[in-house]
Amino acid sequence: MKIALFLPELFLLCSCLVLFLLSLGRPGARQVWGITTILAIINTVLCVVSLGAEGELFYQAYRIDLFSQIFKLLILLGLSLLLLGSRDLKGIKEDIRPEYYLFLLLSVLGLVMLVSCVELLSILIALELSSFSLYLLVPMRDDHGGIRVQMEAGIKYILFGVVATGVMLFGMSYLFGLTGTTYLTALVPGIAKVAATPAAVVGLVMVMGGFFFKLGVFPFHFWMPDVYQGASNETTTFIASIPKLGAVALLIRIAHLAAPAGEKIAVVLMVLSVCSMFYGNLIALVQKDVKRMLGFSGIAHAGYILLGIVTLKDTGYAYAIYYICGYMVMNLACFLVISKVSVAGENLLLSDLAGLHRRAPLLALTLAVGMFALAGIPPFVGFMGKFMLLTNALKNGYLYLVILAALNTAISIYYYLSVVRISFCSDPEERGAVTIDGTTILVSVALMAIIIVLGVAPAGFIEIATTAVRGIM
Repeated sequence: MKIALFLPELFLLCSCLVLFLLSLGRPGARQVWGITTILAIINTVLCVVSLGAEGELFYQAYRIDLFSQIFKLLILLGLSLLLLGSRDLKGIKEDIRPEYYLFLLLSVLGLVMLVSCVELLSILIALELSSFSLYLLVPMRDDHGGIRVQMEAGIKYILFGVVATGVMLFGMSYLFGLTGTTYLTALVPGIAKVAATPAAVVGLVMVMGGFFFKLGVFPFHFWMPDVYQGASNETTTFIASIPKLGAVALLIRIAHLAAPAGEKIAVVLMVLSVCSMFYGNLIALVQKDVKRMLGFSGIAHAGYILLGIVTLKDTGYAYAIYYICGYMVMNLACFLVISKVSVAGENLLLSDLAGLHRRAPLLALTLAVGMFALAGIPPFVGFMGKFMLLTNALKNGYLYLVILAALNTAISIYYYLSVVRISFCSDPEERGAVTIDGTTILVSVALMAIIIVLGVAPAGFIEIATTAVRGIM
């Protein structure tokens, strides 16, 4: 039955309805968290069950295949880990938590639908469902202590998002005008006939612009540091990790269209990759706010991910999927520590992590593993991901790009290890111990295990990802 193909999306939609009904009453904060977490875990199980499903829905505008199902599983797994690690939700008032979780699940629903969309207008609708739900989460931060930066961050987020959507929609009009279709399967032969024209290249790049915004690629990056800093710690955790999965999935689908105009598109992607890496890493060096530092770090990592996209080949796409999966887990680990060390949901400075190894040894270890992985130190997933991306780019003839990426990796080591140094090699400065519950312990151990296992034994994941990208069109 075709309804079985849509089962994860239907259950997620029903979950949103449950939270909407809860928002009409006065449920307890722990009750809302428990219900949301259980629903997310059940949905993750449904994604596992439907991993091998294949089919098409909605007049072939919506495709269920291994590629889309892998991303759905990763998105729901990330959501489940995030919810398990954020039971306190310190940065959000208790009376609006049902609404907060409602918009969070609506954003996830948009992402889950986005990775299955293979038609331009359906892509736009799914992207906007995800984006506008997410825009509302930023200003929902508690304004304790007179904190008002969330309002500025929310305004910047939506303004830049609207501009990025406009650019993408304009690019879609180019592609439709050139080919007469909005279906990705029909766009491939259509683009091949006009690949040499400037309009085709401009249209493809503009369509990619909407997903460059989600990923934080230069020059669509300006929102990231301010939104990371202005949003609550839990909201920033979500923004920094899970939506980027959807962005990479659609970048791969659109890049597949660009194969006939590969040389010109590759030049654009190379320039954006280099600019993103240098801009993000150099400015991250001088940051004192931990979330803001990770924001600029995210811009640099977007540049690394483009190393896989720039080759316009299946192997590069598979490595990009592997890297963005690892990046999600690394970010979840780092932001879990930030959320737990923060006493009342405030932002943390680097100095606030002083003596963390004495105040919360497990959190300090989790932070160290996350930072080592982001820096690309073996045997963690960040090292293996960068190694694969760099070697694949080198095999495809991008020597200078590889040299610049390796240089940026060396630059980034300084500020990542500075966080570890402050956590382990400085005194607590009369700061109290950080108490963590059993759920946090389990999530911390699980995240560290995933980071290490993916780094030590990536072959199985790479094989599945390669199989998935070969069947996307």
